[in-house]
Amino acid sequence: MTTHLVTGAGSGIGAALADRLHERGDELVLLARSESRAAELGSRYPGSQVIVADLADAAALEGLTGLPEELDSVHHVAGVVELGPVAEQAGEVLRHHLAVNLVAPAILTRLCLPALRRTRGTVVFVNSSAGLSASATWSAYAASKFGLRGFADSLRAEEVENGVRVTTIFPSRTATPMQEKVHEQEGRTYDAGRWIDPATVVDLILHVLDLPDDATIPEVTVRPVLPRAT
Repeated sequence: MTTHLVTGAGSGIGAALADRLHERGDELVLLARSESRAAELGSRYPGSQVIVADLADAAALEGLTGLPEELDSVHHVAGVVELGPVAEQAGEVLRHHLAVNLVAPAILTRLCLPALRRTRGTVVFVNSSAGLSASATWSAYAASKFGLRGFADSLRAEEVENGVRVTTIFPSRTATPMQEKVHEQEGRTYDAGRWIDPATVVDLILHVLDLPDDATIPEVTVRPVLPRAT
């Protein structure tokens, strides 16, 4: 039996991933930002361990307890996005992006490393194409994702001798509630059919997890076939 920790299991790619892992009989450890969300996840994934943890609260994460002694993988999927030009961006917006998208994965990874080392497990960072190239109005989100890529690169180099594999996945626009929110902020019409299905990203994650022990995929980018409409 394999055990996986997943953040962001409430919707989008995280929910699609939790669905697939649960369907194949794997054990799940899920993080929920509130008691009500924890109850929802516990009902949706019976038998799973659900831990209440606000990813925006670094101090609370530092004191997190109840993590398993062994983890086969950790998946950082949760994230926040709020578009806006730098000239109009409140400091709190930048701090919130960094807290949820960068600091929280860093803290959780450190806490989970002993459990991952015991199984020679895998850490998967679901990053973004914005972690490779930044566009106007995306500064806060892109900064957090560029930072996450750097963190993953360092982790990969440090943990190779411990057998812990580290993969960063850079999906471009994916048909999720977050993407719908982005379209609203951009003033664009949302058409889910133009974008990557979350299940496609999950197929890629599962391929990474199921690789033989003699190989790893450090980074992979996935993009929609259709070009972005202008």
